[in-house]
Amino acid sequence: MRVLETIPSALAGERVDRVVSMLGGCSRADAAALVGAGQVRVAGAVAITRSAKVRLGDTVEFELPDRSTASILVPEPEIVVPLVHEDEHLLVIDKPAGLIVHPGAGQPTGTLVHGLLARYPELVGVGADPARPGVVHRLDKGTSGLLLVARTQVAYAALVAALSARAVHRRYRTLVWGAVAAASGLIDAPIGRSTREAMKMAVAVRGKEARTRYEVLATFSEPVEVTELACTLETGRTHQIRVHLSSIGHPVVGDLRYHGARQSLPMGRPFLHAELLELDHPVTGDALRFESALPDDLRQVLAQLG
Repeated sequence: MRVLETIPSALAGERVDRVVSMLGGCSRADAAALVGAGQVRVAGAVAITRSAKVRLGDTVEFELPDRSTASILVPEPEIVVPLVHEDEHLLVIDKPAGLIVHPGAGQPTGTLVHGLLARYPELVGVGADPARPGVVHRLDKGTSGLLLVARTQVAYAALVAALSARAVHRRYRTLVWGAVAAASGLIDAPIGRSTREAMKMAVAVRGKEARTRYEVLATFSEPVEVTELACTLETGRTHQIRVHLSSIGHPVVGDLRYHGARQSLPMGRPFLHAELLELDHPVTGDALRFESALPDDLRQVLAQLG
């Protein structure tokens, strides 16, 4: 697979080996080996050191072995993919609750990725994992809302870099148990795999850095005591909002995994919706803003409260 891309603003200033890794979907070690073997050209010249920085407008050229996904993913045109935005480099999806983003253990078919491939076959090979073409971040099965998908490798690399640099603003709407005392706050607690249950995450001393900001939107006392919050992610760990809010004694309503499912306010999924995305376009640099209205099932829950 030959890669020839022009460096957009989101990747300007990055190391050559990191850019090769992101553009080629390979490990940093493999990228460094390519540089060391003289197989990477930047702005027409062979890259001498892997730590050299690329500049806006530089061309980066190298070749990798082809990666086949034909045996892994079969397009499924019957899967509906609600689109908010579409251009040659970027898709923004309004994912419905219940739809899994990509295949994994126990879910080999019927995912958002399978539906996307039926409409955008060029996604094959985009990204670092053949089973997750174009996917730069994910939403849990029970979470609805906005999701970014890259259509090209350069967009994928730029979006990964932007997420890593915390340059993508992501806001979620949620409903939690109890009355949250502070009008706003920051939960700064590392998250790692639970040592008790393999399918759960937990606040852990040796976990990865995780930061969630929240703002109280409304507090309700009837028929149950709950609080509506807007949560902003500063990092993107698995189950981050759900784990953080449960850790401070306010689990997400309807969240069976993290102690938020209760008969006094029954729900079929966690009350969690990705309602806002703000970012610079990964290739053009244009400022983008996308919003998603609260789905009917969550609005009906709020309508019960007073």
